[in-house]
Amino acid sequence: MVELLERLCSAFGPSSCEDEVRGIIIEAIKPYATSLRTDKCGNLVAFKQGKKRREHKMLLSAHMDEVGFMVTAVSNEGFVLFDTIGGIDRRVASGRRIVLGDSRMPAVVAAKAIHLQTAEERGVVPPIDKMFIDIGCRTRKDTLLRVSPGDVAVFEPNFERFGDRKIKSKAIDDRFGCWALCELIKREPEYDTYFAFVTAEEEGCRGAMNIAYSERAEQVVVVEGTTAGDIHGAPESRLACILGQGAVISFMDNGTVYDPDVVRGIVRLAEEKGVKYQLKNLVAGGNDAQAYQRSALPAKVAAVSAPVRYIHSACSVADERDFEEIIKLLGVIIDQSDI
Repeated sequence: MVELLERLCSAFGPSSCEDEVRGIIIEAIKPYATSLRTDKCGNLVAFKQGKKRREHKMLLSAHMDEVGFMVTAVSNEGFVLFDTIGGIDRRVASGRRIVLGDSRMPAVVAAKAIHLQTAEERGVVPPIDKMFIDIGCRTRKDTLLRVSPGDVAVFEPNFERFGDRKIKSKAIDDRFGCWALCELIKREPEYDTYFAFVTAEEEGCRGAMNIAYSERAEQVVVVEGTTAGDIHGAPESRLACILGQGAVISFMDNGTVYDPDVVRGIVRLAEEKGVKYQLKNLVAGGNDAQAYQRSALPAKVAAVSAPVRYIHSACSVADERDFEEIIKLLGVIIDQSDI
């Protein structure tokens, strides 16, 4: 489990630049998939033939992209100005190591040192347009030999197991989901099932929109990482979900209202099969389910997620035991004719 997950989490893949991630996935699933295809948006769709055909087409979906940074300009002093790709809290950006561009150049996100700050600036997180990326060059000319506007960057790979079966890494959202689909494709399912590895979720669910139209699945399960709030000082009413308490089943988020019958059906399956699960107790975030639900040919949708602390940061944290429970639950779901 860990070897493939580490490769996926460490891969370079901000929105629109998912090629490296897709290559790892194709290598992992090609011996097991009945067929594979890639579309013009970079989405990868795998089909796995089961023992029976479904009356209503089922598709599992995970996104390949991660949050990151994009170069917008270079200053006269040789520093790189940038904007964010996806929802990065500016508090987690400053001081972080990143890798930039096709060469995976090492760099640092920086801001004015505390010794140079005015009294008004101290204790205030600077906005993104006051931060810069330092690649170690002294002049604008030198920097422009190495960097161009439009180049993209991600947090430096830093996968690590620690503590009580915890994993720390960038991009657990949603390389975990990609890993889960890769594991499921290795199985012999009861029914024909489709698997979509989609692009640009962090920038508006763009890849999933195309898959919704091209595949026209009637049932879609989105496999995601979602915000865990079980940190020091958090009130119980704002936990959302908790590490180590199993698969997260959502009833609503900022993009999707899930069919109560579908939610109840998945909960019933989890209980019948002894799968540890939890309901997401906060309406927050969003995922590709909204693209599949809002298409011209809408699908029944469900979201099965892994709880992740510090999501969209350089050091997200998840629990291996939750991954195991999610694989069990997804295996049960795809062996049903309908959700």
